[in-house]
Amino acid sequence: MDAQGRGRADDIDPADQWVLNPRTGDYELRLTPSSGQSTVPGPRRTAPPQGRRERREPPTAKDVPPQRSRRREPQAPPPASNRRRSKPKKKSTAKKVLLWSSGSLAFVVLAAAAGGYFYYRHLDGNITTQDVVGAKNGFSKDEAFNILVIGTDKRTGKGNEGYGDKGSVGHADTNVLLHVSKDRTNATALSIPRDLIVDVPDCQVKDPESGELKTIPGTSDVRFNTSLGQDGRDAGCTMETIKAVTGITVDHFMMADFNAVKTLSSAVGGVEVCLAKDVDDEDSHLKLDAGTHNLEGEDALAFLRTRHSFGNQGDLDRIKVQQQFLSSLARKMSSGDTLTSPTKLTGLAEAATKALTVDKGIGSLSKLKDVALELKKVPTKNLSFVTTPVVDNPAEKVHATVVLKDSAAPQVFEAIKNDTSLTQTQKKQKKNAADDKLKGTKSAAGDVRVDLYNGSGQTGAAQATLTWLQVSEGVAKSSQMGNKPTQAKTTLEYSPDQADQARRLADIMGLPGSALKEGQSEKNDQGLPAIVLILGKDFKGAGTPISGGTAKVDAPKTTADKTVCAK
Repeated sequence: MDAQGRGRADDIDPADQWVLNPRTGDYELRLTPSSGQSTVPGPRRTAPPQGRRERREPPTAKDVPPQRSRRREPQAPPPASNRRRSKPKKKSTAKKVLLWSSGSLAFVVLAAAAGGYFYYRHLDGNITTQDVVGAKNGFSKDEAFNILVIGTDKRTGKGNEGYGDKGSVGHADTNVLLHVSKDRTNATALSIPRDLIVDVPDCQVKDPESGELKTIPGTSDVRFNTSLGQDGRDAGCTMETIKAVTGITVDHFMMADFNAVKTLSSAVGGVEVCLAKDVDDEDSHLKLDAGTHNLEGEDALAFLRTRHSFGNQGDLDRIKVQQQFLSSLARKMSSGDTLTSPTKLTGLAEAATKALTVDKGIGSLSKLKDVALELKKVPTKNLSFVTTPVVDNPAEKVHATVVLKDSAAPQVFEAIKNDTSLTQTQKKQKKNAADDKLKGTKSAAGDVRVDLYNGSGQTGAAQATLTWLQVSEGVAKSSQMGNKPTQAKTTLEYSPDQADQARRLADIMGLPGSALKEGQSEKNDQGLPAIVLILGKDFKGAGTPISGGTAKVDAPKTTADKTVCAK
């Protein structure tokens, strides 16, 4: 058997039997003995590479390196004259599959990216925008912001013929001013009653075709809901009305009709609500037993539209029901069940983009995404729902409308304007020694004797605070004592036996514990001991809490983390 034949018989590639002799520099054929064959080397056959002279004195067997493993590549090809040329190896099946898979994967990724892009464009095209006067041009992630959420009573959309006022032009039926704090630790959702009597100011609207501005004259002593739709007013007019009534500047608006409630509630798989009693409302067609229910679609809308099943059957009690629904919706939208479900997220994106009309400043999918991400930073337990403090309209015998409660409403408005939380946030809940001064019994407001000084540097600050304390808060035994040298912080000094008075005044003023200084009191005009309040540069206005405190709001409020049953 020749060398090539033996190599194939022993499963050895003949090319691997050619090895380099380091002493001669020649390639030599090194055969592996067959079974039963002598291991003594026989005559050597040498085939030198081209261009090299053949050496006649062969080395001994021990000088020839052993045969290399077949798994290693030869250091140089054997002489062409003594071996057959091997065919180029074909790519292995695994390599073919890998190459094919890589190409397919790239195509799939490209297709997915293209699909995502077109779906993004699709969602972007769903959004309806309206160019209104007064809205900001863009959205800032680094500032506090105010968004007005409007629910109109316009009966557009299939199945909505039985709701709202027949032939309505789309008034501001439900109004929630959402304020999100600069540090994103808290937010306030302020409900504004549609039957609140206000003066709607002059406002400008843009012609959707020409872009020309048209001024719509204002009206006095009318319902707030007429700030939209009436006489051709748009959402910009409602924003201007809020500023005139509250002093709060609205940055953006979102407007939705009845369909939004139905589609959004269905997109998240229903919204959980709680009823303290059975409900059978013939007008809204809502019929539910007492207890917990998961509502979506028509049932969700009926729940929000019900007026004759809760409280005194008025709009204020319906607002409470709406706040309960919105709290539950906020919990559902931020839950892991929603955020980890592609189906729900897709449905929510479709429903939200189709249902909303927004101003141009947030009129794109990327901007709405930015708004949503900033809202997501606020813990639900620090999202407060509060209704604008109001009282029955004294000008009416049958109280169908309401007016602002002068002793309470300004406090709420000032808190929002000054980016002050209506709830204790985690950041402000850190306990320290100063906080202990606020704990304990509090005297009645009428028992507080206080001498008030102005060290704020603001002209008239002490007199304005005195008037507010006496008229609105019942601190009748208070005196304005003039100016003090300007100081950075507001202080309240008292003797140990006046601690209960100091705590009451601190509660009224919204003072932090650090403002309280136990020391000596002074005599008032009647020669009686009085605690001493000195307004500092941190003073922001009568009824506005000092930085570090929590707004004292004489209005019922709830937070989004709590479930409240409708009564």
